[in-house]
Amino acid sequence: MQDAYPTPKGGAALVLSFKLAHKVTLILGSGPLAASRAFAALEADSSVIVLAKGGIEAACDELQWRVRQQQVQFVDWDRLPGTSDPYSDSETLDAFLASTPSVALAIITDTLSTGRRRSHASAEQLYNVFAAHHIPVNTTDIPEFCDFSFTSTHRFEHHETGEKTALQIGVTTNGQGCRLAARLRREIVAKLPREVGAAVAKVGHMRVMAVGSGSDGVESDKIQDSEDVAAEELFEDSGVLTPNRPVPSRNNSETAIESRKRQIKWVAQVSEYWPISKLASMSAEDMKEVLAGQDTVHEGATQPSLHFDTLYKPGRILLVGSGPGHPSLLTIATHTALTQLADLVLSDKLVPDAVLKLIPKHVQVRIARKFPGNAEGAQTEMMEAAVEAAKRGLTVVRLKQGDPVVYGRAGEEVLYFRSHGFEPLVIPGVSSALAAPTFAGIPVTQRGVSESFIVCTGVGRKGKEVQLPGYERGRTVVVLMGVARLAQVISALIDTSDEQKRRDGLAYPAYMPIAIIERASMPDQRVISSTLKDIVRALESSGEQRPPGMMIIGWSVLALHRSGDVGVLDEDGEKEDETRVKRWLGGDDAPGWRIREGLETGWEDI
Repeated sequence: MQDAYPTPKGGAALVLSFKLAHKVTLILGSGPLAASRAFAALEADSSVIVLAKGGIEAACDELQWRVRQQQVQFVDWDRLPGTSDPYSDSETLDAFLASTPSVALAIITDTLSTGRRRSHASAEQLYNVFAAHHIPVNTTDIPEFCDFSFTSTHRFEHHETGEKTALQIGVTTNGQGCRLAARLRREIVAKLPREVGAAVAKVGHMRVMAVGSGSDGVESDKIQDSEDVAAEELFEDSGVLTPNRPVPSRNNSETAIESRKRQIKWVAQVSEYWPISKLASMSAEDMKEVLAGQDTVHEGATQPSLHFDTLYKPGRILLVGSGPGHPSLLTIATHTALTQLADLVLSDKLVPDAVLKLIPKHVQVRIARKFPGNAEGAQTEMMEAAVEAAKRGLTVVRLKQGDPVVYGRAGEEVLYFRSHGFEPLVIPGVSSALAAPTFAGIPVTQRGVSESFIVCTGVGRKGKEVQLPGYERGRTVVVLMGVARLAQVISALIDTSDEQKRRDGLAYPAYMPIAIIERASMPDQRVISSTLKDIVRALESSGEQRPPGMMIIGWSVLALHRSGDVGVLDEDGEKEDETRVKRWLGGDDAPGWRIREGLETGWEDI
């Protein structure tokens, strides 16, 4: 008998996955967060009721659309019997729940509303009502009124068909850092093989083949069938349970139940040891062979680590561009500076881990502490640190994202270092102003569409507003560092008043195509494409922002979509503008924007 068992340490959550078929999820509120929660519940096969004030007209666009599609039921709280003040009337909710007995979960989202926001006292009243009905509750931004919380989730798609699979992952920090949970989720997803969703689908099909009822009439529920491997399949090795028990060979005298148990063990074996790529590519015949015990288990090989030697170069400062983020886009000069020359790397905070990981472990790396309100101080701190280290004979790499001289403040640093006796070497990088549109499938110049492009910033020095370029039909506008002020930028572009001074030139049409590109060239790249009039709502509906982000404005945004549209500059091309935009976005029934996640196939091999 074991003398001691692990001591539980509180502070964690019991992570569960709910099956909500034939059950109701009740959502209070009708804003974008309510729409997001509704979508998650629908994907869990739940029925969804949205209970909110103001009628369907006050609901966000997505919820209105889902109601029209009969995916969601909307209940106007103002029309419920006995309603006086819907934001404090717990009796009304109590009566509603009494008439709706199948509610399994409740989600209060209007504590986050930008309009009339539910008070803490009202949220407490409703929480107590739900508790009296034994209904678990999540109350946005009020942890003490939460029986459960949402993880930062991702559902995997089949890498070939694009169909969603059963595989989901969820990350929770248990309230310690929601944004960090989202980042960790993205990084986990980026590191998993792209075939993992298909692998789960194939293993799931093989499990069905193993445990399903056969012609002999043996019921499948007599066989162990859960996410956990059956106890008899596990062999305890130094306190860790692994499916290492040998699988018995097939014999002619085994019963149907024994046969199925043996097949389940084979499924466990291949799930543990086969490469994900092989699992994903299994054919029906392959599965039959596995279940018949005619295949062998393969173990994967490990990849050797790469190590870099360093070459000492004293007393130098290198201003280096790291490109948009993907490590394969580093120039040879930048790669050499990071892996062979650097004694100290002073990096901007936006340079991704994939680039920083190339730096040898013996090289000190410092990240700039640039945050809102501290940009100038952090800039000075980095320049002073570079001079101090160079005076000690070290080779300092001042690492910047993109190209150092494209809104990278390289000019300031050149003059500063020069005034302190060091002439820095500036090593160019691939600018995100050009690379990001390319990764998004957008040509900044395109014959018949865009004859020129202009790069500008969306925010001036010390946060001041800048004057943006006016509309020219044959020009693409690239706006860096403006996504955080998207609403102000859009307002400046489409403002038609005579008094406006935020734009130099003509106003842009409201239907002008625009794309927001976030974390360009990285595995979790996201491209949100819409029109100027809808892009703010599109960004809000897409969830948390993923800095760094940039905007591309112009007809080039739609030029290469599917079969392409390169007739923008044709004579009388303006007459087709609204038609081409509608066609690009998918017609009248489309939501008004499109979102693309990840990189094009092929980049994982480069």
